Amino acid sequence: MKRIDWNTLDEAGRVAALARPAQSRSAELKAGVAAIIDQVRTQGDAALRAFCARYDGVTLDALEVDAAEFAQAEAVLDAALKAAIREAAARIEHFHRGAAPQAVAVETAPGVRVERVLRPIARVGLYVPAGSAPLPSTALMLGVPARLAGCPETVLCSPARADGRCDPAVLYAARVAGVQRVFKLGGAQAIAAMAYGTASVPRCDKLFGPGNAWVTEAKQQVAADPDGAAIDMPAGPSEVLVIADADADPAFVAADLLSQAEHGADSQAILLSPSSALIERVAAEVARQCEALPRRAIAAQALAQSRLIEVASLEQAVMVSNRYAPEHLILQVAAPRALLPQVQSAGSVFLGAWTPEAVGDYCSGSNHVLPTYGYARSHSGVSVASFQKQITVQELSAEGLRAIGPCTATLAAAEQLEAHRRAVSLRLAALEAMETRA
Repeated sequence: MKRIDWNTLDEAGRVAALARPAQSRSAELKAGVAAIIDQVRTQGDAALRAFCARYDGVTLDALEVDAAEFAQAEAVLDAALKAAIREAAARIEHFHRGAAPQAVAVETAPGVRVERVLRPIARVGLYVPAGSAPLPSTALMLGVPARLAGCPETVLCSPARADGRCDPAVLYAARVAGVQRVFKLGGAQAIAAMAYGTASVPRCDKLFGPGNAWVTEAKQQVAADPDGAAIDMPAGPSEVLVIADADADPAFVAADLLSQAEHGADSQAILLSPSSALIERVAAEVARQCEALPRRAIAAQALAQSRLIEVASLEQAVMVSNRYAPEHLILQVAAPRALLPQVQSAGSVFLGAWTPEAVGDYCSGSNHVLPTYGYARSHSGVSVASFQKQITVQELSAEGLRAIGPCTATLAAAEQLEAHRRAVSLRLAALEAMETRA
């Protein structure tokens, strides 16, 4: 990890210090993804089977997981793992149910009622990666809020293993979350199938979930196509930023940095601290702990583009963090809640020494599908609201139109929209005539 003193840098140096690993959007990647999408659109299931053979090394007769495979997945899973999946699902549901948007009705003037009603997205597509490691937790993070939102149909895609089956933990988590249909598909081809539909895979209205560069590029391409599908958010590699004071436990800090570094070679971990001594101890701990990790080679690549940054104060650390807008922000300081009001941009925040980011990945109840690559400046993580449409409704009585009609007419006239003005003024005249006759 590169060590940096923030206050010795000029603006160009600060930009470089917070630079993320470059996302791969090469011309070759874009063209490759576009070709996969086109092949799925034109050849449907035949293209999906061909891609499964090419990329996953399996020949599939049926693309969809059947009841027997779900039953076998449940039978082979360790009882403790199944219990942990159910426990995590319950906490995710508890938080997401409490945080779900509510219908609202307000009288904005006498006789003027304005409402917000909620409607679920009809069919949603969930993507659960299973490349270097399967992610049953992602099935929970996407499936539970989709169910709470009331989505009539939920489709999930996850790559097949070499034996032609999906990871059993992913299948079990999908069933616990309430997902109705699962397909053995991965990569850009899975995104294309859910966005446009095939004979086997239903076309979805909105797609959710993380993935590699090919999946991310496919999501962006289908979202840009009017005939494609909406997506949850822009995404990039996983990242964490830790703010730690002089009294923070260096072993805890190092463990949190490594928990993101092991995600992938393009992940990034940043430490901000006003304590030079702590930074030294954390650097030593990172090196020591990394050696013991099964995924140390991956973590080492991520650490090569990670940073240890010395700042003047905790307040300056938060300013730097807001500039970076991390996916995960850990406040490992003596009084973390004192800093929380200053936090403006972060996907999810973890307060204090006893709150590792890993609990948010799995079972604290918050969602781990979060904006990365600086998109936390303008985007939020997945929630029940992500799976719903919010529709406004208004209803005016005659009294209500008399109350706000003149305001409407004046504004319409100012914008030179005469038909708008008349739509109101004709009604006001009719009301006046009715009163005259009475």
